[in-house]
Amino acid sequence: MTRWYDGPLAAFDTETTGVDVEEDRIVSAAIVVQDMTGGRPRVTRWLVNPGVPVPPGATEVHGLTDEHLQRNGRWPAPVMEEIARALAEQCGAARPLVVMNAPFDLTILDRELRRHRAASLGRYLENVPLCVLDPRVLDKHLDRYRKGRRTLTDLCTQYEVVLDGAHDAAADATAALEVTRAVGRRFASRMERLSPAELHTLQAVWHAAQARGLQAWFARSGTPEAVDPAWPLRPELPAAA
Repeated sequence: MTRWYDGPLAAFDTETTGVDVEEDRIVSAAIVVQDMTGGRPRVTRWLVNPGVPVPPGATEVHGLTDEHLQRNGRWPAPVMEEIARALAEQCGAARPLVVMNAPFDLTILDRELRRHRAASLGRYLENVPLCVLDPRVLDKHLDRYRKGRRTLTDLCTQYEVVLDGAHDAAADATAALEVTRAVGRRFASRMERLSPAELHTLQAVWHAAQARGLQAWFARSGTPEAVDPAWPLRPELPAAA
């Protein structure tokens, strides 16, 4: 029987105007599908004209300028629809969805859908089982005492995965997929008996515990930043009174 980390996986990633899921916008996205370890990936890419200026700091990260996006990007509304339907298609095909730091990418997509389509991500996924594998959450739980950062670049170094073209959505999605396979292999004795659906449920618990730990660390260091325990999608903020 094929172990889940050797079988079909799909990966999703975005590049954005910033790190605020409530206000920032998607400028590019990619879904990468691989049917087995070592299989040839199938890549779908989207480039978006977000309709707002791209801050210089964001351009420094992903290289996408206002001029390039205005000339080559598509309007957000149809793109967000296509992305949501493509994710639903992968879920409907029972492919686990790899999303590095899922609460960011899935939440910003949800907010873009609400902004441009007046519909939540949940609406597109309501008839299919959502099964997310987040390599950041998995690694942090399985190797919790390892010191150092756990960005995608860090995880690629830790698991000896080549990241060719960091901060390109397709490159990052491919690397996250390979990291997830590597995590599964390294911790096979703890992972192979768990199905992706079971892991999805467990990751919500693990992420909440990780968030509480980080919040406690912030409190001790006097940092006012709040850590959201929700995973893989943050709830919509209540409307202002």
